[in-house]
Amino acid sequence: MIRVLVVDDDFRVAQLHASYVTAVKGFEVVGTAHTAAEAVELAERLAPDLVVLDEYLPDAPGSAIIGRLPGAVMVVSAAEDAPAVRRALAGGAVNYVLKPFPPNVLVERLHAFGRFWRLLDGNTQLDQTAVDHALQALRAADSPTAMVRKGRSPVTADAISDVLRSADDALTASEVAESTGVSRATAQRYLSDLARDGRVRLTLRYGTTGRPEHCFEWLGHRR
Repeated sequence: MIRVLVVDDDFRVAQLHASYVTAVKGFEVVGTAHTAAEAVELAERLAPDLVVLDEYLPDAPGSAIIGRLPGAVMVVSAAEDAPAVRRALAGGAVNYVLKPFPPNVLVERLHAFGRFWRLLDGNTQLDQTAVDHALQALRAADSPTAMVRKGRSPVTADAISDVLRSADDALTASEVAESTGVSRATAQRYLSDLARDGRVRLTLRYGTTGRPEHCFEWLGHRR
């Protein structure tokens, strides 16, 4: 479970953002704060994995305290000037969401952060490809068609993504092909795209013949 601290000077907005976070599977709100000082104190005590942070706080800008907050920081603010965005990103914010926004915008960023978090789970050593996949996942919107490559069909991409989202376990390309009605080769191409984009986890399954099969597990929210 990804533990989240929500920080906003407006009590109602903080509760609204907390409700968005709570609605995303795999996330839980461990606290809310309304000032910079309260945010630092709660963050030190609660050790959240992610802080959803406003820039406009009554006692200090949110960007000024990013370095004092444990875990990752996602700035959600009405501050739309370039210097504010630069300060936040230079301070270490992993994303920046401008208010006002439709609820799905924050939800999509949270799903993307969840994929990023899971790709970097544990203490394993990473190669450059693994790091690249994690960063791509962090920046990707949650719409399956958002990163469809040239020459690919958004309809097929949606169908394959839906099958993976609905599955209880990782699926092979043959299983995905059977569920969607496309050829195994077509399913493999789309699954490889999803793996490169950090949307699915690639694992191996050993069958009775001893030859391993590639399996694909959806990393975002499920149906």
